Amino acid sequence: MTPDQSAPEPEPSLADEPEVRQAIADGDRASVAAVVTGHPSSPLAWTELADLADSEGRTLESFAFASVAADLAREQLTAGGWQPGDPVSWSDEPNRAYLRALDTQRRAAEGLGLDERAARLADELATADPEAPARIASEFTPTQLITIVGGAAVLFEPAASAEAIVGDPIAEPAATDAAAGED
Repeated sequence: MTPDQSAPEPEPSLADEPEVRQAIADGDRASVAAVVTGHPSSPLAWTELADLADSEGRTLESFAFASVAADLAREQLTAGGWQPGDPVSWSDEPNRAYLRALDTQRRAAEGLGLDERAARLADELATADPEAPARIASEFTPTQLITIVGGAAVLFEPAASAEAIVGDPIAEPAATDAAAGED
C-alpha cells in the first residue's frame, strides 16, 4: 500500500448478538416474543418474530414486526457509517437480520396490497445484496416452521378415496426414541 492509498474501510455490519441467537435456539415458537421483550433493540429478535408471524399467516403483525426490525437495523448500520444504498453483505451473518427483515416486510406488504412499498423494499434488498433474495428464499422460507408431513403411518395407510385425504389435518409426529429399533 502506498502513502496515497488508505486501507479499505470495513463494511458496516450489525452487531453480533450471540445471546439472542442462543435464546432463540433454546426456545420454541411460543418463546420468541419473550426474546424480543428481553432484547427490544435487537433486529434479529424482531426479525424472528416477524418470520414467525409470517409463517402463521398473520400478515399485519408480520409487516409491523419486520418494519421494527428493519428500522433498528438501519439505525445500527447508520451508526457504523452505512448510508442507504450501500451494500450490506449476506456473508456477514449479523447482517442477515436486516436482509431477512426487508424480505419479510416486502412479502407482508404484498399481502396487504401495498404494491409500491413492496417494490421499494425489493429494490432496497437487491441493492443491499443482490444475492440475498435467493439466499432468503432457499434458507428462510416461512414453511420451514410448519409441519409438512405427519407421522409415517399416514404415508403407508391405504386411502379409501382421494376425497378422504383432501383437507384432512395431519397429526403432529410423535416423539420417538431415535435409538430404539434402528439398525
